[in-house]
Amino acid sequence: MKLTTTFSIAVAASSVNAAALQPRHYTFPAIDSSSAWQYVRQTDNYNSNGPVTDVSSPLVRCYASSTKGVATQSVVAGSAVTFKANQAVFHQGPIQFYMAKVPAGETAATFDGAGAVWFKIYTEKPSFSNGGLAWASINQASFSVTIPKNVPSGEYLLRIEHIALHGASAVNGAQLYISCAQLKVTGGGSGTPGPLVAFPGAYKNTDPGLKINIYGTTSYTAPGPAVWTG
Repeated sequence: MKLTTTFSIAVAASSVNAAALQPRHYTFPAIDSSSAWQYVRQTDNYNSNGPVTDVSSPLVRCYASSTKGVATQSVVAGSAVTFKANQAVFHQGPIQFYMAKVPAGETAATFDGAGAVWFKIYTEKPSFSNGGLAWASINQASFSVTIPKNVPSGEYLLRIEHIALHGASAVNGAQLYISCAQLKVTGGGSGTPGPLVAFPGAYKNTDPGLKINIYGTTSYTAPGPAVWTG
């Protein structure tokens, strides 16, 4: 599955005053042409922009303590959803996307995403440049992913994460920037997504994709399960 990135000097609308933004940290507050936190759960770092560094914390799921009345966006299976950052991604590291189907009896607005319900739909691969690993997502502020055409119809959480690896040579040095959008997928198929993982649980702080010196290696294994291709 292909991830496309576009960058604009006009970053996505945000409830955070631009003057207060941390210059090297960021959030993903919006999808497509929506306003900030309209379809994306307001993250606990919406003021500070700071990352998650403890992958055993429940915050590694959506970085949101509550849904705060977020609306649910309808999308057609096989179409793209674009997350907008409040400023350009500053650090080297991969973008990854996960989805979690909302169980019966709940809605995207009430589901907390707990349990082994998450499947990966994209991971960004690096290149080797200037003596280290490099990812095309750096200096970008817009990240699109295609909702798998064969995913069953229903309500989902769509999770974006950017793993910043500039300090990852130390345990808990990786920085995760995370958001979850609420979606209603229509026109889906009969696929069986998997492998399914839980957040927390999918990652360990010693995973080679989270504890790595990106400046002295030519290979990289992203944390988490294999991408579901449908």
